[in-house]
Amino acid sequence: MSRFLVFQHVAAAPLGSLDCLLRRRGHRLRFVNFERDPAARPEVERYDGLIVLGGAANVDEQDRRDHLSTELRCIESALKRELPVLGICLGAQLLAHALGAPVQRLPTPEIGWHRIETTAAGRSDSLMAPLGLGAPVFQWHGCGFGLPAGAVQLASSRGCEQQAFRYGARAYGLQFHLEASSALIRRWLQTPAYAEDLRDGGHADEGAAILADTRRLVHAQQARAEAVFSRFLDLAGPAPRPHNRLATAGWSPWLPKPPTTELRLGGSRAGHR
Repeated sequence: MSRFLVFQHVAAAPLGSLDCLLRRRGHRLRFVNFERDPAARPEVERYDGLIVLGGAANVDEQDRRDHLSTELRCIESALKRELPVLGICLGAQLLAHALGAPVQRLPTPEIGWHRIETTAAGRSDSLMAPLGLGAPVFQWHGCGFGLPAGAVQLASSRGCEQQAFRYGARAYGLQFHLEASSALIRRWLQTPAYAEDLRDGGHADEGAAILADTRRLVHAQQARAEAVFSRFLDLAGPAPRPHNRLATAGWSPWLPKPPTTELRLGGSRAGHR
């Protein structure tokens, strides 16, 4: 049974719709929440894949967030072992940084629903193909990454040139939040740290518009997310059989914990970059 190591940075930035897919397929998970346990020293050797989620940190804050250096070492180790690696938002920036690319603040943050356009390489990529020529996706970030040397650009947007890349055959960085469900977006809009991001980015009055766009666009995003994430998980091997009723039903961290699932969740304040 394939096992995934998941790096979480804030309680408000979980796996989202990817969580239900992982549980339904029967994968085993270990969460490391660096907000709750910044001194954690996970090792990737015991796992079949690595997923790095979003968060409030920036990659240039290693002097005051020691866990960022830990994560970069783990990403480098996973790449050397050719494990499947998926970086989302901050996770994509960490992956790019581990590969030597710069990460810088954008002139204007991308928050809300923004269309990405896939490149020719993205349209032919087995994982990104479900996005077709492009699609509106949910965004919440103020920084962006450069394209690492040897990587393949898969998507771009009007406000952020690098939206997705592949390195080798099994490492992917996605700047956008394909995992964002309607419930998760509502949660972000109600979280003080995210409200601060809205104000700082000049989006203070756009909460209602974001919710309206969410009602219109989120179902199509969830269908695309199911296809894209399933293809990523397949890189770790065929999907195992669901090992219990809750996994089959799509268990999530807000439901009672199944006894056979390894799960560590915690933390308080949330935010994204």
